[in-house]
Amino acid sequence: QVQLVESGGGLVQAGGSLRLSCAASGRTFSSYAMGWFRQAPGKEREFVAAISGSGGVTYYADSVKGRFTISRDNAKSTVYLQMSSLKPEDTAVYSCAARYRPSTIAVVAGSNGIDYWGKGTLVTVSA
Repeated sequence: QVQLVESGGGLVQAGGSLRLSCAASGRTFSSYAMGWFRQAPGKEREFVAAISGSGGVTYYADSVKGRFTISRDNAKSTVYLQMSSLKPEDTAVYSCAARYRPSTIAVVAGSNGIDYWGKGTLVTVSA
């Protein structure tokens, strides 16, 4: 069982930056590929970014490529999402997700490929 707890959400002006963190329980953190998803009000949840267990491979949604950076610190069992050049359309609840040893990082991009979810943290970007 893996528990995921997100933090770092808040209110930021358009063009600003924010860093989200997701702390994971358990001793096998490096065995899990990690991802970030988001869900805006009235919309379906969508994939944002993913990172392999070693941190060597990353994968991004086109909508955030070049603006967001996912990283992880396996010693701290934590994954991060650095968000820059934020836009009002980035407003959403951001959730952390974990998948045990996926065959490819792209598997994490599908909600069906997730083993564990965090409860999420709200990011609000004002115009």
